[in-house]
Amino acid sequence: MTQPLLNVNGIEVIYNHVILVLKGVSLQVQQGSVVALLGGNGAGKTTTLRAVSNLLEGERGEVTKGSIELRGERIEKMSTAAMVERGVVQVMEGRHCFAHLTIEENLMTGAYTRRDGRVAVMATLDKVYAYFPRLKTRRSSQAAYTSGGEQQMCAIGRALMANPKMVLLDEPSMGLAPQIVEEVFEIVRDLNAKEGTTFLLAEQNTSMALRYADYGYILENGRVVMDGAAADLRENEDVKEFYLGTGGKDGEGRRSFKDVKSYKRRKRWLA
Repeated sequence: MTQPLLNVNGIEVIYNHVILVLKGVSLQVQQGSVVALLGGNGAGKTTTLRAVSNLLEGERGEVTKGSIELRGERIEKMSTAAMVERGVVQVMEGRHCFAHLTIEENLMTGAYTRRDGRVAVMATLDKVYAYFPRLKTRRSSQAAYTSGGEQQMCAIGRALMANPKMVLLDEPSMGLAPQIVEEVFEIVRDLNAKEGTTFLLAEQNTSMALRYADYGYILENGRVVMDGAAADLRENEDVKEFYLGTGGKDGEGRRSFKDVKSYKRRKRWLA
């Protein structure tokens, strides 16, 4: 197997010098793949993304053990700006568009670090509008007066304006209607297939994430408890029962009262 684009090896993350959040997390992301970080709220997904993009310092967090490598280069001590220059851009949970700027002005802020000239930047803007035609329609609207789905598209488009090699996408489905969630994930699939953009995404919607990812890691309490190809995880009995809500059902596809009242199995990683 070729060297992974990203290699996270046994990292621990501590906040405020005392709160241990990640406990030996290891994962790999291959060039051109879509990798999902799965798990409930507080599992450590966002912290993992922030460790990769070096955004922990603003939250009084730090990587205290382990290593993070991008194309074989250690990156734990790099600035976030240096990470962007190396092609790693994070889309934060909650979108965080500049409310007082228009959609197009928001998008252009993503190209701030570009040094390849206005023609190249405008070509990227046209490409973003091709993937997100709704943004082109709303290009002159203030972000504050657009829908949640449009703001999420704007946040992803803004990341694409930096011409990234890898996008870290944090909870893209949060607060969005199911139809919009599917639209966003379809665009992620298109960007991956047509542009070769690598995605590492954190997502609580396990069912949706495993439909679009190539590989997945499940986190609980700051540890990776399971990983595998997305197709294999979808068929895993523990994942079905505890994350997809489809395990332990009767012959008609309904969960029996007995299984609702008490799980018939413990998770294997707790056994």
